[in-house]
Amino acid sequence: MSSRYIRNFLFVLLLTIVAVVIYNVWNTENKAPSVEYSTFIESLEKSEIQKVHLKGGEITFIDKFGRSYSSFTPDVTSLLPKLNEKKVVISASSDRPSSTSGFWTAVFPTLIIMGGWMFFMIKNQKGGGGFTDFGKTKSSITSDSTKKITFDDVAGVPEAKADLIEIVEFLKKPEKFTRLGGRIPKGVLLQGPPGTGKTLLAKAIAGEAGVPFFSLSGSDFVEMFVGVGASRVRDLFKQAKKCSPCIVFIDEIDAVGRHRGAAASQGGQDEREQTLNALLVEMDGFQTGVTVIIVAATNRPDVLDPALLRPGRFDRQVTIMPPDVKGREQILEVYAVKILMAADVRLNQIARSTPGFTGADLANLMNESALMAARKDKQTVEMIDIEEAKDKILMGAERKGMVISEEERRTTAYHEAGHAVLARLLPNTDPLHKITIIPRGQAMGMTQQMPIDDRHSYSKEYLTNRIKILLGGRTAEEIVFNQYTTGASNDLQTATEIATKMVCEWGMTELLGPRAYLIADKGFLGGASKQRHYSEDTAHAIDKEINKLIEDCYQEAMIILEGKIDFLHKLAALLLEKETIGPEEIENIVDCPPVKIDNVQNLEPLNL
Repeated sequence: MSSRYIRNFLFVLLLTIVAVVIYNVWNTENKAPSVEYSTFIESLEKSEIQKVHLKGGEITFIDKFGRSYSSFTPDVTSLLPKLNEKKVVISASSDRPSSTSGFWTAVFPTLIIMGGWMFFMIKNQKGGGGFTDFGKTKSSITSDSTKKITFDDVAGVPEAKADLIEIVEFLKKPEKFTRLGGRIPKGVLLQGPPGTGKTLLAKAIAGEAGVPFFSLSGSDFVEMFVGVGASRVRDLFKQAKKCSPCIVFIDEIDAVGRHRGAAASQGGQDEREQTLNALLVEMDGFQTGVTVIIVAATNRPDVLDPALLRPGRFDRQVTIMPPDVKGREQILEVYAVKILMAADVRLNQIARSTPGFTGADLANLMNESALMAARKDKQTVEMIDIEEAKDKILMGAERKGMVISEEERRTTAYHEAGHAVLARLLPNTDPLHKITIIPRGQAMGMTQQMPIDDRHSYSKEYLTNRIKILLGGRTAEEIVFNQYTTGASNDLQTATEIATKMVCEWGMTELLGPRAYLIADKGFLGGASKQRHYSEDTAHAIDKEINKLIEDCYQEAMIILEGKIDFLHKLAALLLEKETIGPEEIENIVDCPPVKIDNVQNLEPLNL
């Protein structure tokens, strides 16, 4: 007898035991509560009993309130006259069990066990699913009836797209590549940060390939039962070989492909390791003439087992990073086709104002803008809707109901004006895009700069000017109000982080020279830990250099703002009036004559 049938039998037996226990519990719960016989006689003498059922010496009765009770009488013959005297309705049944009842009581559980076992045996023989299908893969095959996603729906990742188009071409015309002795890669690993389009590219392969496409997640292999993952891997490749040529897509493969030994359980081999071993064997054991291409996606390639990444398994590793400004514009064009856009929408400007946005971020931006326009009953999505959606994504929703005192509004206005004046006057900085003192998320205000182009490296001048702009808000508060507030906390954190990297990682200091004192461990998404490579004496020198760099930037920001105090007052007054201003309004007041702002010098400091 096979182990599968034994598991079926044990499962049905367990179900039967559970059913019997549930029945007994239900029978006990629904049985009438028992009372003393003297209590029953007392109720009978008071004419409180309406109906009585006798079964041998067992009494079940219903009182005048409709409540059921049970009791036991030692002498039924002496009880009957009393019941007749009180005109109680009497019913009775034999206390001897019938032969049929005894037969079913003995045979019925056995029939349940045998019937359930036969049901699952027949179901498994016919290939149906059931509880024993733990070892069967949970992959889904793409249907031709579903709406296909093609490479035309993918934009912003031309290099990755070209690699995958080649895979599809091989499946359609293999002789084009094999005629010179080459072979197609067995596996393609798509790696990159979340939201960059890895899964979308896999869907495009399914839409373009015209061959069976198996899709599943790495977590689908892992269950609580040992050996299930390995069994599912073998079953997946068994199905794939039958459908050759085909493509198998495994999303989030790091769930099953982590480095062996990293999470081993005590007392035995970890289930994930067994699953990974089965996957490695299957990827190496393709038969000649079988074309099965594995496409996997992950945002943690640094944790994958090296045996999985070696040539012969995942031969080709395609890195997909957030798109550049040109790629973002192409992605926006793809999503703009699905949305009714107004004539004033400039996708190139949106692309420039969204550095670092992934494809998923841009899709969310266009969706949010469409929802905002629909909320205002507009016929098309306008540029202002996209700007509001971007502000909501970057800074959070407007806190319109927040009560802010006039002193806080003035402090916030000068704080943001301090950032803006330095951003406008310092060279080699990103142009100003928007300034607002409307609270959003956790911020009381925001000064936003829009880079002209994507930056991949930064000069020392750009970084020091960035620190000065970050310190401009606190500097403006000190100049105008002669005090500090907590509004500069995030600015100080960012400025300190930049200064630390300039000194410890980028070698931008004359005293310590071109040396890296903090070295990051192997990582992929910037979340790697950093190890320190310096002595305590050097640590003291590093602290002095960081403090000196920040202090020099602070003093230069102070000199600039004091020299442009009229510009600072005019910009703060404009912010208090309009709350949100753009770059055109800033340019209009740069060369205007000084305007005196009443009562600025008489403002009371905030009591924090």
